[in-house]
Amino acid sequence: MIITLREVFDIIAMTLLVGVIFSSFFRFLKKQKYNPLEVKAGIDWESMKMAIIITAPGILFHELGHKFAALGFGIEATFHASYFWLMIGVILSLMNTGIIFFIPAYVSIASSATPLQNTIISFAGPFVNLLLYVMSFLLLRYNLVKRKNVPLVLLTKRINGFLFLFNMIPIPPFDGSHVLLGLYHIFF
Repeated sequence: MIITLREVFDIIAMTLLVGVIFSSFFRFLKKQKYNPLEVKAGIDWESMKMAIIITAPGILFHELGHKFAALGFGIEATFHASYFWLMIGVILSLMNTGIIFFIPAYVSIASSATPLQNTIISFAGPFVNLLLYVMSFLLLRYNLVKRKNVPLVLLTKRINGFLFLFNMIPIPPFDGSHVLLGLYHIFF
């Protein structure tokens, strides 16, 4: 089976929690004026929807890139929502720290891979973010987006550019360190 029922549950849970975590960052996209004296209780569903549409795909497709690259080599791989880190993200968001650092999901690889396979699997996630960045860039560059959707595509571009660069940092546990280590093992 390519995706299990448990993975579907984790994908939905991760997507919803990422929406909650980043919803405060998307309030500025609303057309209504912001009033700091007006306190609204509950969830801002419109901002949560924007956070899910813009942020969750970059994270989800990144992890699925790792999963499907591993599956392509015949290596069992499983998507997991990282509930501990998602709760850290929710807490940081509720505290309005302005800094949100958490690991929303990961893919566990069931068996060992060759250095080349490991390098490809490790690069597959950031590569997906690079593709989403380039697609967003091209859509904006050639005016292929309706005017009302430009902010969405611009934010998609920025988030995926950040995710690519951030994940390619060559320091453990980032993907960049696994890519660098794999390349080292291939050539030396």
